[in-house]
Amino acid sequence: MGEITPNLLALQLVTGIALGSVYALLAIGLSLIFGMLTVVNFAHGAFFMVGAFLGVYFLGLTGSFWFSLVLTPLVVGCIGLVLERFLVRPLYGRGIDYPLLLTFGFGYVLVDAMRFLFGIEGMPSSTPAELRGATNLGIGYFPTYRLFLIFATALVIGALWLFIEKTRYGLIIRAGARDPEIVRVLGIDVAKVWLLVFGIGTAIAGLSGALAAPTRAVNPEMGIPILAESFVVTVVGGMGSLPGAVVAGLLVGIVFSMTSLFAPDLAELSIFVLMAVVLLVRPQGFFGKAGLMG
Repeated sequence: MGEITPNLLALQLVTGIALGSVYALLAIGLSLIFGMLTVVNFAHGAFFMVGAFLGVYFLGLTGSFWFSLVLTPLVVGCIGLVLERFLVRPLYGRGIDYPLLLTFGFGYVLVDAMRFLFGIEGMPSSTPAELRGATNLGIGYFPTYRLFLIFATALVIGALWLFIEKTRYGLIIRAGARDPEIVRVLGIDVAKVWLLVFGIGTAIAGLSGALAAPTRAVNPEMGIPILAESFVVTVVGGMGSLPGAVVAGLLVGIVFSMTSLFAPDLAELSIFVLMAVVLLVRPQGFFGKAGLMG
């Protein structure tokens, strides 16, 4: 191992934040669906994978990376709407394990669909031309695209917060999550609220896949490890907590990045060790509520 300098540590920290941005964005969608609907979406990694495939496909089709970032979450969100309306909705009230098993199976359907459409080898991906190269941060040069990942994640988080906290629809969503019966009494169709939430959650998963595609190998199995990692983030942050998803996502990314610098062989293990330590100290996670899974 070469000399560890302060600049190298700082660059590795920024690398961890960029990686954590992808984790945070993915975990936000997962936490949104669980927090509002109490549905553990085991197809979330598959939606991430579909987003990566569609992002690359739309980029090749249109030649515009920005257009692909708009179109991909819309298409993935529509798939999520169909899943919720026709498959998940009939299972509400039957226990948390029913939609869990359904979405687990649906995830494999999406994997096989991508294999059929794009092949088992996946698709080549590359960094958009306008975001190639490196930027001087004063502590060294850092890939411009990874800086864009940090910025894009912050933008999505800010927009989602404004939507949930500052709009009428956001108020209805929060009220429907806490007391759906009262919302029904007020004449609001709770089913439409849940449909919207599920669609937004899956659209965010698709967007995170499209954003991550230039930094990863795009193949049908790419959603499997990212699903495990996103659940680590969700558990560490607290099931159903959006602030927890952000904080835990960044923390997991930094832990993985720093461990990669000092002990690369232990990088994958490090995030699960982090989860175990957090659960021993605070079983509900950083921002979670005790007994939520009960």
